[in-house]
Amino acid sequence: MRAFIITILCLTGFTAIAQSDMQQHYKIYDTRNKQIINIEQIVSAMADADVLFFGEEHNDSAGHFLEAAIFKALHTAYGSQISLSLEMFETDGQLVLNEYLAGLIDESRMGKDLRLWSNYKDYRPMIEYAKANQLKVVAANPPRRYVTMVSRKGTASLDALSKEAKQLLPPLPYDTLTGRYREKFMDIMKGSPGSGSNSIYHSQSLWDAGMSYSIHRFLKANRGQKIFHCVGKFHSDEKLGTAAQLQLRNKKLRILNISCFPDKSFANPDWESLSQLGDFVILTNPELKRTY
Repeated sequence: MRAFIITILCLTGFTAIAQSDMQQHYKIYDTRNKQIINIEQIVSAMADADVLFFGEEHNDSAGHFLEAAIFKALHTAYGSQISLSLEMFETDGQLVLNEYLAGLIDESRMGKDLRLWSNYKDYRPMIEYAKANQLKVVAANPPRRYVTMVSRKGTASLDALSKEAKQLLPPLPYDTLTGRYREKFMDIMKGSPGSGSNSIYHSQSLWDAGMSYSIHRFLKANRGQKIFHCVGKFHSDEKLGTAAQLQLRNKKLRILNISCFPDKSFANPDWESLSQLGDFVILTNPELKRTY
């Protein structure tokens, strides 16, 4: 096990930090059993689940370390039954991503043909592990250009798209979900440009509907697979957003979620106050250097 963690450690760029040191930078809490646990216990919980959401903050060093470590541990436990899904890749890049995973094109070509995030280095270890072990990866997010269309012109603007373009999106019209998720979003956006517009929220909902549909479609086509989906934590905290959209598509799916983030209470967390966020809450050391 020590060798496994150290291997992932190196892959994620923490070559200067020993495994025992990295363990000091995160705490994993099982909100259902109300106890501190380890990675292996998260993996064991997946025996009875279909989808595990890892809700991250995009520049959290320890969070990226844990994503790679959990993904490898899931593969060790479930073999080719596990697949990776990422917010960080868009649906119109699935073909290019598949070609890279199959070894048909090199990484430089993939980087030119895909709209890689500026911090792709944080996700690269999982992509390279999937490639080395012939694991499937879902490019889950709808193309950003269509999300921008919705924020500017509203959901009706999508009706003008071609049949080919609509194949990259969830079935229209998509559910924009009212209630708690909308309230949280509007509260966060308060005071920002366009914050009072429904179109801004509907564009956010397109991310969620799109990612949920990508996962749903993949699971329908690949019976018996388990999905590890990495996404910004707002999309899956409290099992709202993408998680809620996915549950609407298939009420029988067994979904677990992780909420992972740096927090000033790291030294002495009040776990009860955080328990609504997910099945597992991971606090990381806020003093650890961010990836950007």
